[in-house]
Amino acid sequence: MKKRILSGMRPTGAMHLGHFFGALSNWVKMQDEYETFYMVADWHAMTTLYDKSSDMAAIRSSGEDMVADWLACGIDASKSCIFRQSDVPAHSELFLILSMLTPLGWLQRCPTYKEQLKEIKNHDLGTFGFLGYPVLQAADILLYRAQCVPVGEDQLPHLEITREIARRFNHLYPGK
Repeated sequence: MKKRILSGMRPTGAMHLGHFFGALSNWVKMQDEYETFYMVADWHAMTTLYDKSSDMAAIRSSGEDMVADWLACGIDASKSCIFRQSDVPAHSELFLILSMLTPLGWLQRCPTYKEQLKEIKNHDLGTFGFLGYPVLQAADILLYRAQCVPVGEDQLPHLEITREIARRFNHLYPGK
């Protein structure tokens, strides 16, 4: 049985060579070895681009363009599951459940959160959506039972939070 991979990109603008060399070229290779799920992470994009209707339209448009670029780069829709995060209601349902049991301190101590608060000045990031980004990412990963999650180094703290959330969930709600 093939291991399952989940990866995604935030549709925040046009794709560029960094996307290709940083992720897409690996995604193309992985689709032959793994069961692959590639997500247009539009809700993740909304965590920083939520405050104008033009931003929302750009997220939708960029997401559509992004999928076309993925296919042009060699992602094979017959080998990989390609989807938009917001089209799967279970993402929001699991996110809500996990947000109920995730301590705020875990999120507030996340180094990525602290760095982005300093770096991103053109949007108000004082929202739960931004703080809860790692919980949404945990919901994505746990929903698909992904065994491998190729991410950039900046996302490693989010993977650790995902592990902690899963442990806490299993501790609070043990199975039979």
